[in-house]
Amino acid sequence: MLKLDFHPAGRHFLQIPGPSPVPDRILRAISYPTIDHRGPEFGALGLQVLAGIKKIFKTEQPVIIYPASGTGAWEAALANTLSPGDTVLMYETGHFATLWKKMAEALGLTPEFIGLPGIEGWRRGVDAGMVEERLRKDAQHAIKAVCVVHNETSTGVTSDIAAVRKAIDAAGHPALLMVDTISGLASADYRHDEWGVDVTVSGSQKGLMLPPGISFNAVSKKALEAAKTAKLPKAFWAWDEIIEMNAAGYWPYTPNTNLLYGLSEALEMIMEEGLDKVFARHQRLAKACRAAVHAWGLEVQCIDPAVYSPVLTGVMMPPGFDADAIRKIIYDNFNMSLGTGLGKMKGGMFRIGHLGEANDLSLMATLAGCEMGLKLAGVPLAGSGVAAAMNELTAGKRSRD
Repeated sequence: MLKLDFHPAGRHFLQIPGPSPVPDRILRAISYPTIDHRGPEFGALGLQVLAGIKKIFKTEQPVIIYPASGTGAWEAALANTLSPGDTVLMYETGHFATLWKKMAEALGLTPEFIGLPGIEGWRRGVDAGMVEERLRKDAQHAIKAVCVVHNETSTGVTSDIAAVRKAIDAAGHPALLMVDTISGLASADYRHDEWGVDVTVSGSQKGLMLPPGISFNAVSKKALEAAKTAKLPKAFWAWDEIIEMNAAGYWPYTPNTNLLYGLSEALEMIMEEGLDKVFARHQRLAKACRAAVHAWGLEVQCIDPAVYSPVLTGVMMPPGFDADAIRKIIYDNFNMSLGTGLGKMKGGMFRIGHLGEANDLSLMATLAGCEMGLKLAGVPLAGSGVAAAMNELTAGKRSRD
């Protein structure tokens, strides 16, 4: 075994925007003995998780579960619905929207990338008006799908998916709507059916509090119909055989049995708290985190309060300070990992994750580590972010005798 010389006391603070910390309860479930994936016990487990995950997506339609990362679910969404050369309209909101576009190119599709230019486009959400305008110009309906990211993990921006659906409908366009909510699912309000999404892509390692290794496609009837004529090559990702075997709780290949144990436990934990309460908790923690950033006199990466993410907060560094150097100071001194700036934001910001099994005290510890690290790095701070977040979290709480 590789020996590491970094063994500080206490638990490591994993405060990146995913993978999020895995609760002990889920770790225990994953440690159950592996069972026969063709036996009756597994069939019962399969049916249980397939029914439970629909509640998280808020859908009555099929949700396909893959033993893969979110990147695999991106590919599955495209491969099952599109044909070589098809034009897809994709909106640039950050690093992950950009990566999805690169995948579309690699698959032989023709992505058209729209959005605001430069850094500005990475600080705001999807402009539904731009989507509608472009689709109105597509009189021949050459565009087969519109692909957007719900919660852009690289920036801390949560776009209005219902507005995108309305834009497509207002343009009278038949394009499929595909949405990446890999970091949003089970942390930010999401409604696959109500918002008219055709394919929703997600993963296990964010709000679902699991290790990486499970990904999802929630699919509409329209998407299933499109899959009948799609010509992109697919075998492992093909929906039809998976859905057919899922009817009895099984998969056409060996699924990741122990992670499905963990998924079952995660679904139970979320439903015990209540999905709406989970969303409210994330919003509350995010508001307190932003209060800290503002008290420090620093900028939040997202500059539109209407689309602040409840999942993570991007913290912009003042000129002359390297965000990655500050992250290293915090890691070395306080055993805490923060998210790096990605793509265009490399070195200019760091990201604080407050998702999954997060609460008031975990956030306060995180902000204390950030504040101490910023001071050690010599970043001039206007005030105490820790005090500001504490005031935000305690406001309205009643004392108990």
